[in-house]
Amino acid sequence: MSQNITLNEVPKAGGLYLKAALGALPLPGISNRSSKVPDRTVELNGFKVDPDHLAAYCHATGLRFGDALPLTYPFVLTFPLAMALVVQRDFPFVAVGAVHAENLIERTREISVSEPLDIKTHVENLREHPKGLLVDCISEVNVGRELVWRQVTTFLHQQKTSLSGGPKPEPKPDEVPPAPLRQLRVDQAMIHRYAAASGDRNPIHMSALGAKALGFPKPIAHGMWSAAAILGAIEGRIPEKTTYAVKFGKPIFLPSTVNVYADQVAGGWDLSLKNPKKGYPHLTATLR
Repeated sequence: MSQNITLNEVPKAGGLYLKAALGALPLPGISNRSSKVPDRTVELNGFKVDPDHLAAYCHATGLRFGDALPLTYPFVLTFPLAMALVVQRDFPFVAVGAVHAENLIERTREISVSEPLDIKTHVENLREHPKGLLVDCISEVNVGRELVWRQVTTFLHQQKTSLSGGPKPEPKPDEVPPAPLRQLRVDQAMIHRYAAASGDRNPIHMSALGAKALGFPKPIAHGMWSAAAILGAIEGRIPEKTTYAVKFGKPIFLPSTVNVYADQVAGGWDLSLKNPKKGYPHLTATLR
């Protein structure tokens, strides 16, 4: 049976992460993880953007602060709703350690900071991957009856599946990358600012200890920080109606300097962030 949960306010990050941490602890004699995604929707109606919060987000990502919301900003509004679904005990996997694999944003027009927003989020399409389980979190933002922003966020939970253990593709040789449009420096202080603005305090981003506990040698930058920060290279040239598709590659370990590439093509832009020494991609994206 479908369940619809209507919220009166954005869930608090602290409570969500406490629930995520508790959900990672096994309960003696109880195993109620579902083999499928629960048919559950969370919605928040009439939400008003806090200009101070928007300013903090822009400060953390380097994007311009103004009346129009940056293309990626609604992600941080929908993220707590997605977390409220993923931290439930009957979700197929625990939230702690899940990583962002891909992101697709479709915007029909610019959104003003003064417009009341109706936000709705659900999770679907659980499937196996050689590295674990994938799910899609679907979020929609409406102004009245008008759908103005839609997103598909794909999360990966690393674990063994029936697809695990197969032949691995040959690693691509390192290559000297071409000269970048610019370089982008990111450190722990910047990521702490982004975590405060986004509410995403996954331990893999917050400290060396938290990252090592989840299998990373160092803390890593949020995928959606990089997806936002790279848009600064083409700010002012993003059309109101646009589709932004992002794939995340190797993580950006903190601190790092990465190369920024933005190539204008028919219908939009091809974007990427690459390692300045070995040339492998941290992020590849298309904006059309």
